[in-house]
Amino acid sequence: MLRATCMVFVLALFAAMIVAPAPAAAKKCETLGFTVNDYGKKGPIRDAKALLDKYIVDWAAENGVKKYKVGKKSVSCYLFLDFYFFDEHTCTAEAPVCF
Repeated sequence: MLRATCMVFVLALFAAMIVAPAPAAAKKCETLGFTVNDYGKKGPIRDAKALLDKYIVDWAAENGVKKYKVGKKSVSCYLFLDFYFFDEHTCTAEAPVCF
């Protein structure tokens, strides 16, 4: 009798594990970026941020992502060309995108 009760308990536990809902899928995140090279520094920073926003929308559409959240954007720049009367910077805007 005890053996039959244990067997029923084990089978019930096994059935519960099979029927139990799977845990919610963890969010996936990717870091996306866009690089701009232009004269000065303010222009490339502004353009990199704006073009990153457009790129994120296009990326989401291409990958079938309907709901996503964009994290904090960061911009890094370096001096590409330095002439006496003008300079040129390359700026990269990046942001994490979670979906």
